[in-house]
Amino acid sequence: MPALAQSIRDAHSALDAFIANEANLTRLETVARTMADALKSGNKLLAVGNGGSCCDAMHFCEELTGRFRDERQPLAAIACTDPGHLTCVANDYGYDEVFARWVRALGKPGDVIVLLSTSGNSANIVRASEAAAELGITRVALLGKSGGTLAGACEHEWVVPGTTADRIQEIHMLILHTLIEGIERELSAS
Repeated sequence: MPALAQSIRDAHSALDAFIANEANLTRLETVARTMADALKSGNKLLAVGNGGSCCDAMHFCEELTGRFRDERQPLAAIACTDPGHLTCVANDYGYDEVFARWVRALGKPGDVIVLLSTSGNSANIVRASEAAAELGITRVALLGKSGGTLAGACEHEWVVPGTTADRIQEIHMLILHTLIEGIERELSAS
């Protein structure tokens, strides 16, 4: 067997383990409906993450403001990726505050935030979750490994099986794409 083939097998095993938990699949419908309802009510979706998870947050939002599969109106979604904001807040308040201050500046009750963390322990993601809770923003956590500090802390969560960030992020992206599909279906049905 070629050495790299094991990577594909590992990804397949992680996805099989994710699918085996029926709650992971039913939660997709619930969260997509929650997000669509927020958008229908004039609210927005927010997304935060570090490193590759930041890129996933950005990708999720651009699929909503741009286009995923079908023509439709752009949807209100913002990822915290502004380098001016990130470096200003990191310099003035510390990196742990970069997302929490952004949530406090832009979030409002009725919004939904996606918190991406493969460990669930990133202090800046935890603080963003706390800020969102204070403001009445619905929190959707995409986590990995044990779920870390954020396990059980949000209204909706997925703790993705996997031991490495790359395998966890692959399933996070599948969840995000599936949520976008669900949001579009919900909005087109209304």
